[in-house]
Amino acid sequence: MGIKPTYIKSIGTDIIKNYDDRYSTDFNDNKALTQEITTIESKRVRNRVAGYITRKLNTGKRK
Repeated sequence: MGIKPTYIKSIGTDIIKNYDDRYSTDFNDNKALTQEITTIESKRVRNRVAGYITRKLNTGKRK
């Protein structure tokens, strides 16, 4: 999809730092967990954050 905006990266990085043990490499699980944890109302932004987290976990780049 290209370069992610910095707000997606910052939200995703903060979530990974706080909830690293609850996230997996499955996008659908991460999507549901992101909806539960955050107060993001936009479906598109929430899915992009979940996708960013999933990609980070799949590539092994945990910060």
